Amino acid sequence: MSIMVVEDDIALRETLSTILAAHDYDVVPVGTGEEAVHLTRTSPPELFLLDLGLPGIDGLTALERLRAHTDVPVIVLTVRSDRADKVAALDLGADDYVEKPFDTEELLARIRAALRRRPADNGPRPAHRVRDLTIDLDRRVVTRGDEPVHLTPTELRLLEVLLERDGGLVTHAQLASALGGDTPLTATSTRVFVAQLRKKLGDQGDQPMLIVNHFGLGYRWLAGGDADDRDVDSA
Repeated sequence: MSIMVVEDDIALRETLSTILAAHDYDVVPVGTGEEAVHLTRTSPPELFLLDLGLPGIDGLTALERLRAHTDVPVIVLTVRSDRADKVAALDLGADDYVEKPFDTEELLARIRAALRRRPADNGPRPAHRVRDLTIDLDRRVVTRGDEPVHLTPTELRLLEVLLERDGGLVTHAQLASALGGDTPLTATSTRVFVAQLRKKLGDQGDQPMLIVNHFGLGYRWLAGGDADDRDVDSA
């Protein structure tokens, strides 16, 4: 697995390269967005770690140019805590973001999750099993225990979008577009659909175990029911 580390801080770039190499990743270290875009045209990696604060073209511009010719997963690394920057990166096609300073194990976990979300072949998708739920997206069948869960087409599409990201954040804009097609839904409408889906999946209350709301950003499916990364409300 090859990972392109796009980071202008030499010390951090070398640290990241060392960490990734120790976990058997092939690392392509670059210092500018221009270099990343140029190299990707001929030899795209299997994942990008992309800093936002780059010299020359910044990380958002680099991301936009990368997305013009590749759908390789992109994890944004940023010291920026401003929500608008995170939303902008996600809307431009980033798969996830990690704030600096980062926890190494968390970063590696995000990388593994992003790589799992790469487009697969056209074979059947495996059923998802979480707690007492079994979700078969190909057959469009959801069961809770031994009982079928009757979902509307919109609720099924919502569940599919969340599961396809495999723990990655889905922004309100991305979700509204996926559910509404040519006429994106409002944030209020998506919240209603999420609340309905949670209720049917038995994921209610202040401590949801399946779908969490990152305030002002979007929703994340907690793969395997892992609720360690929560910033939630009831919808």
